[in-house]
Amino acid sequence: MYWLIEIKKGTIEGLLEAAKNTYPKEFFALLGSTGKNNTIDEVIIVPAVYGTQHALVKGGYYPLDFNAVGSVHSHPGSSNKPSKADIHSFPSFGRIHLILSFPYNLENAKAFSAEGKELELEVVE
Repeated sequence: MYWLIEIKKGTIEGLLEAAKNTYPKEFFALLGSTGKNNTIDEVIIVPAVYGTQHALVKGGYYPLDFNAVGSVHSHPGSSNKPSKADIHSFPSFGRIHLILSFPYNLENAKAFSAEGKELELEVVE
């Protein structure tokens, strides 16, 4: 399966800024798509505890949002590869998952499927 994931420029820029502002702790949010073409254009903030090696989402507190398509979280280190814990949690949050790694620029943003397979990420206007 090959997926091209599109994300709005303003959305990815906001996510990268959130990761920078949360550093050295991890940042976590849900991703949403409000249009018919499944372009990621929404960030859904959920209650979470941010730590230096984890972000714990408070179960049962996420909003019912039918636009949610996946999740995004940051890694304080330079690796944007999903950990075993990341891959285990991905299916709980949807089908598209972004990992943003230090120094939080577009080159350090990667997209993954719920199974942990890397997907192509394209920024659109």
